[in-house]
Amino acid sequence: MTNPASIADTHHNTHPDLEMDSDLDNSLENTDDLNYATLTEALEQTVFENFDDGLYIGMMSGTSLDGMDAVLCQFGTDTGSEEETQQPMRLLASYSQDFPPRLREVLLALCQPNGVQVLTPTADEPNSELDWFGWASREYGEFASEVINTLLTQADTDVELVLAIGCHGQTVRHRPQMGFSLQLLDANIIAEHTGISVVSDFRRRDMAVGGQGAPLVPAFHQALFATPDSTRVLLNLGGIANVTVLPATANNSSNQPDNTIGNVVDNGVVGYDTGPANLLLDAWTALHTDKGYDAGGAWAQSGQVIEPLLNQLLEHPFFAKSYPKSTGREDFNLAWLQDELQKFDQASAVIRYSSADVQATLTELTAISASAQINQFIDANKNTSVYVCGGGALNSYLMTRLQANLPHCTVETTASLGLDPTWVEAVAFAWLARQTLMGETGNLPAVTGASKNVVLGQVCFA
Repeated sequence: MTNPASIADTHHNTHPDLEMDSDLDNSLENTDDLNYATLTEALEQTVFENFDDGLYIGMMSGTSLDGMDAVLCQFGTDTGSEEETQQPMRLLASYSQDFPPRLREVLLALCQPNGVQVLTPTADEPNSELDWFGWASREYGEFASEVINTLLTQADTDVELVLAIGCHGQTVRHRPQMGFSLQLLDANIIAEHTGISVVSDFRRRDMAVGGQGAPLVPAFHQALFATPDSTRVLLNLGGIANVTVLPATANNSSNQPDNTIGNVVDNGVVGYDTGPANLLLDAWTALHTDKGYDAGGAWAQSGQVIEPLLNQLLEHPFFAKSYPKSTGREDFNLAWLQDELQKFDQASAVIRYSSADVQATLTELTAISASAQINQFIDANKNTSVYVCGGGALNSYLMTRLQANLPHCTVETTASLGLDPTWVEAVAFAWLARQTLMGETGNLPAVTGASKNVVLGQVCFA
């Protein structure tokens, strides 16, 4: 754990090491005599009462595996300026780095059952799936530590000021129907190499109470973006697309102290995965070009949508499922797409198309599957704003197709709400780490299908 005394020292110009140790001893001696109603009340009696005042790091590497994002932020700040006290979150610094090629290759292989069979190990590398998982967990931790230390160096921020890192890890298997989700990460490596406590393994506590463990960001969307004045829709376009509908009633600020975004209640919030996004777009681009992604959607825009193929892809059973629901590479991947193309070719031999046409069709698949869900929740007589985040927000052609399929909505990015779309998910995991340390819940049962709100995550103390 980051030294709490050094955190306190930023608020009290005394000799905190002695004072805080004494307070901790007293609190531990009296623990048996006290019966706290909540973990939060207990924390308030210890050195950990400042969990809502310090800095947090959030990290995200999504299903598209396009890189690792890291942010340094502060929640519920009160620095004396009237303007600053009104901000529930301040993004202080951000940094993104591409995965090392070998690590990315192994992660992609681990995302598919028996996928490591395509790997050719060197003399010092593993030769079984479980060994590869262990290898990648350590390498992921090493890489994440490098990203964090670079972020702090560029931000000129002392490590002692950071209370915790929220690191989701890399999902390599998501099987909600079987009751588990597997995130690859050795949090011990990060804690040791950075000197900061790490909160990880966010999904499985939700799954332990009957939830799907995903999506987790709608609770953060509610905390930061809900307003009592209007309905807002958040659409995250990462590897997978997920939607959050925030009705005007979702704003619970009247129940919270000033400058906090901590309490989590459902309040009519709806959120779930809608289908594939960058996962398929990036995979198809990498297969047919020398690029890792379709910048701005220019390649897709050069093609034509293959309507019969689009209709065939929309027959995937996931699209017909009712929410709560979540998905990933297990359902949508390059092998699935190639199988679908083979079926299409056999049934429609007379139709000629190019690889750019397939990219246009995949782009439309993302736009139409997400828009169909959003249209269920909006009033055609009222203009609703849809705020897009994730890497797909930078795909101008995809944004155009979303607007075309959402004629009663204004489609823009979360930059309009004050947070760059690139960093929303990383900030969400910084917030989730804070929730964990505060003893506050981080899931929305109406979103995940859980039976109750629970505190998420495991803590690896530094």
